[in-house]
Amino acid sequence: MGNLKSKLIISFLILSLSSCNKFELKGFVSSYEQANFRFDQSMNWNNANGYTEINLPTNTYAIHSMGDSHIGPTENLDLFFENSKVENAAAVVLVGDITTGNVEDYQVLANHLPSKESLMYFALTGNHDLYFDGWKQFRELFGTSSYYFVVNTPAASDIFIGLETGGGTLGDKQLEWLKNLLNSKRANYRYCTVFTHNNLFRLRPTESTNPFAEEIQVLADLFARYKVNMVVNGHDHKRNTAVFGYTTYLIMDALLDSNKNASYLKITYSQQNMEYRFVEI
Repeated sequence: MGNLKSKLIISFLILSLSSCNKFELKGFVSSYEQANFRFDQSMNWNNANGYTEINLPTNTYAIHSMGDSHIGPTENLDLFFENSKVENAAAVVLVGDITTGNVEDYQVLANHLPSKESLMYFALTGNHDLYFDGWKQFRELFGTSSYYFVVNTPAASDIFIGLETGGGTLGDKQLEWLKNLLNSKRANYRYCTVFTHNNLFRLRPTESTNPFAEEIQVLADLFARYKVNMVVNGHDHKRNTAVFGYTTYLIMDALLDSNKNASYLKITYSQQNMEYRFVEI
């Protein structure tokens, strides 16, 4: 009877940490607000603060991205920011699981973020960032987790889209926003890159934030139809490259200090093409 009870408790915890919006464990392990709720709050912030445009004097530039630092320790994160500043990255994108969701970890992160005058940065939630009421801390620090920004060069302009998938799904409001954004703006830009935490194509089975098959199908179709060049993810902690239709899907290594394969992603944009490489820390 005891073993059965233990199994039931474990099963309940696994279900509660999964991607569905049906479960909330306030103040325990996670407190996933509804995806639509987080999206509405992100849009309120966007409407009040606008969308960023970065104007560059050169036609070639780089965007750096990382994920899964899971603060605590910050040595690799500090190196990532320092390298990005030294290499004059146009911006960096943090694709989630930056923290473990604890208030203390967000405070550590706030103390290690560079000034936006020295390095432009954007962030997205991962599932761990939402644990322990983490969405409140994330909002205070970053404001939004659903947005786009634009990089303008003398030769062309490129669009970058950040999608919030910390709870495992975009939700219907964010999905509709993405459809409208691609339909109204994609044709105006040379390259289109999408960043989000959750993987569309999973390398391994996990107990949390597994995406819905129907949502994967819709997103893959959207990315192909609107010629999204690249989709960048974290979450799986192991780098991978896949090409599906027009789109290259990249999964990054975890930047976690204890990961012997820790790396970040450098994407270079030029008049000729887009190139990427994984940079080991």
